[in-house]
Amino acid sequence: MDPLTNPYAPGAGTPPPELAGRDEILNTADLTIRRSQACRPARSLMLIGLRGVGKTVLLNRMQEMADALGAVTDFFETGANGPLAHAIANALRSALLRLDRAKSTSRQVKRALRVLKSFAGGLRVRYGDIDLSITDVDAEPGMADSGTLSRDLADLFIAAGEAARDRASSIVILIDEIQNLAGDDFEALLMAVHRANQACLPVLVVGAGLPSLIKLSGDARSYAERLFDYRDIGALDPDACRRALVGPAVREGAAFSDDAIAMITARTGGYPYFLQEWGYQLWNMAHASPFTANDVMAAETVVIERLDGSFFRSRYERLTDPQKAYLRAMAEIGPGPCRTNMVARVLGRTSSQVGSTREALIAAGMIYSPRYGEASFTVPLFDEFMKRVQPIS
Repeated sequence: MDPLTNPYAPGAGTPPPELAGRDEILNTADLTIRRSQACRPARSLMLIGLRGVGKTVLLNRMQEMADALGAVTDFFETGANGPLAHAIANALRSALLRLDRAKSTSRQVKRALRVLKSFAGGLRVRYGDIDLSITDVDAEPGMADSGTLSRDLADLFIAAGEAARDRASSIVILIDEIQNLAGDDFEALLMAVHRANQACLPVLVVGAGLPSLIKLSGDARSYAERLFDYRDIGALDPDACRRALVGPAVREGAAFSDDAIAMITARTGGYPYFLQEWGYQLWNMAHASPFTANDVMAAETVVIERLDGSFFRSRYERLTDPQKAYLRAMAEIGPGPCRTNMVARVLGRTSSQVGSTREALIAAGMIYSPRYGEASFTVPLFDEFMKRVQPIS
């Protein structure tokens, strides 16, 4: 097949040619944005899932939807834009300046910019040389300048929400890798969203993160589970897998046999990133359409080498030897959640002796604890990779 017309798109956050199996969550996002714009109660969204399930793709799609509905949006990834307070301040600065340019001068927008300038002053005290370039307004004394992040961020959200309401608009902030936030930062974000919700102001936060985010939410505030609409973004069902594979091929005049679809679905576990990798490599290797089970088997070695060399190994190489040994022990037990005492037993250690390694792997985003005393991989099929890269002699 011609590589030039290959429709599949494996990549980090790269939109697939067919966004299959996500209609329900996208419809929910559409309704949530519309309700927020109307200043009706609307819970912010939190997308929870393993690596490679398409959380970033969904965030980008939701931003497009919000933009199309007339909302003012901003997208950032935690850890890549400095402290949360700085990233939020930059996002709201961008939003408020766009609201300020939208129509004639607005008293509420100008006030929100003054509150933001007060907040920025606190950032400079807390983090050093941070410049948000707010030069045409004075700070608002007594607002967002207490030095307590949870209180100041709430003040800022209220002011920004009032400005958006005055413009008959809404603000949607999209945050990726949100599980990387420190506990205090996450608690401050929760309180700010909570205050805006109580006032029915048109401010939404749409976050995405690993399953460890559930524990972070619970540790931060008891009302966190009621504040956000938590959605589990998992593997695709067989019908959605078929759509993800077949739809792009049909548009390029190609087809799959049923056996080929079933084999790819089984080998990928229904995870969207793996489906794209399989589709991409299969297209490049197959001589003709329709793609058959023989084509799938012929492409398998190349697909595994590609996944091992990029998706899996980049994470593996950042680990210490004890961390690699811990993950290899987990792989020996199986792909699903395993008891941490069993992992210790495989390693010939006690749970307390390997506890620090487990915590380091959680902090690195390699594993999470679905329940007390359990550990599970955050990267799908990582158990199979560990068996390939560290075979037991």
